[in-house]
Amino acid sequence: MKNTVIRYGVYGLLTAAILFLLALTLGKSLNYSAQEIVGYTTMVASLSFVFFGIKHYRDKENNGIVSFGKALKIGVLISLFAGIGFGIIDYIYTTVINPDFATEYLDKTLETMKSTLSAEEFEIEKTKLTQQMADYGGSGFMAFIMFSSVVIIGFIISLISSLILQRK
Repeated sequence: MKNTVIRYGVYGLLTAAILFLLALTLGKSLNYSAQEIVGYTTMVASLSFVFFGIKHYRDKENNGIVSFGKALKIGVLISLFAGIGFGIIDYIYTTVINPDFATEYLDKTLETMKSTLSAEEFEIEKTKLTQQMADYGGSGFMAFIMFSSVVIIGFIISLISSLILQRK
């Protein structure tokens, strides 16, 4: 099990790092909604190794048998690798490649909000969002949020893969 987790975890980590870095550098001209779609697609692509890792373990290492619990454990461990890849690249992006990301994101979000909200609502939301960005806009926290998001999505993919691939 250990070799499978490491192998497919590294595949997921490398896929996450490469695709996420490409999306961040090549997708700069895209709006934030499109970048978000590309980001989630990248997450799912890197987390596809969860399914393949569980399947490999079941078919090649465990004589065609894997319990739901063991499959879930393998999937979550592989997801952790992908999450680490996303977290590292997110941290590098927000500290080295584009240290002004948080400010740019806040400005763009406020611009969008200004066109959709009344003046009173805008001022209330602006105050809240500005405070949130001041409290949580650090690179380390954003990297942790990215890591957590990937692991949560990875858990869901692990759960579905475990249900599909379990065999007694």
